[in-house]
Amino acid sequence: MSNNNTRQIGRLLITSLLALLLASCASPPDTDEEFRAPVFPSPPDPPRFIFERTILGTGSARRESDEDRLRSLLTGTTTRAGSGFSKPFDVAVRQGRVYVTDTVNRAILVVDAPNERGFTFGDRGDDGDVSKPLGIAIDDTGTVYVADNTDRDIKIYNPDGDFIRRIDVSRWAKRPSGLDITADGSRLFLVDTGGVDTQEHRVLVIDTGKESLIRTIGSRGKGDGEFNLPRDVHLGPDGLLYVTDGGNFRVQAFTQDGEFVRTWGQPGRRLGQFSRPKGIAIDADGNVYVADAAFGNFQIFSPEGQLLLFIGTRSTKAEPAKYMLPSGIDVDEDGRIYFIDQWFRKLDVFRPVALTEQDGWLGLKADAK
Repeated sequence: MSNNNTRQIGRLLITSLLALLLASCASPPDTDEEFRAPVFPSPPDPPRFIFERTILGTGSARRESDEDRLRSLLTGTTTRAGSGFSKPFDVAVRQGRVYVTDTVNRAILVVDAPNERGFTFGDRGDDGDVSKPLGIAIDDTGTVYVADNTDRDIKIYNPDGDFIRRIDVSRWAKRPSGLDITADGSRLFLVDTGGVDTQEHRVLVIDTGKESLIRTIGSRGKGDGEFNLPRDVHLGPDGLLYVTDGGNFRVQAFTQDGEFVRTWGQPGRRLGQFSRPKGIAIDADGNVYVADAAFGNFQIFSPEGQLLLFIGTRSTKAEPAKYMLPSGIDVDEDGRIYFIDQWFRKLDVFRPVALTEQDGWLGLKADAK
């Protein structure tokens, strides 16, 4: 056989193999090795939530096309640039915008899914720069409130991250951490975690307009209405404040006037118990979601404290629904759950099985609204 014929056959084989590879990339075969998103609870129980995606930073705002996925497979590169999480702490979501505080980046990282863009703020070289951003909340106008543990203040921004003003809480709080805000932005609820050398383990109720302290809720202790290293607070649709009481291994509920209502939880390793409860979130039905850093999961409770479901397990591998050091959690308007793991520097998203990937704010582009 001539050299020309040999080269022609070689080129034909290469072309055929490349065509097969491209076809297999565009339509992955349905095999037992194909990734299947985990559902919760596991079969045979009817599924309620399905793992949807992992967000690793602002670059996750851009949806990958088939061409992007093919380029990544063939070259090992990606077009999804942006700022990655370094040590994410808390998350708040509104209308498809995912805001994440990051204590190492010293910034708030934003994934604006409907507009397929990512950006950061709190790092723009102005008075809105953060030192150690922890808790984050958003009111119904889209205004963003961030608790800065080092500066001991609340920094306030518009939805695009432009700095508006700050509320100095150094007079009242030694270790500000979790927070929540009323829908109209008039009242802010701030956790002062305290420490071993202080009795100020409590929740502060702040008038944001007057920048004044309305009242404090709780003090250090183990009784009803007392705290030991509280971590986070969330305002429920029933008007009650739900607080993760970390050192007492429980959740406590209060009226906004500070009246104790109920509590649940105890230390242990069984479902419904707690080891290191941290972030807390509440959905539109009033169900309470509690992140546990030691269990590597979050548990879902009724407003009265009845365990409904848990999602996630502790693991040394950064896989879907696997966690080493969970922290913040939030639930959006559509019922999607956003769950942070600090160790793996990721944010996992779970959606209700009634939603498709195209449904809701995370699945729609802005011009579709």
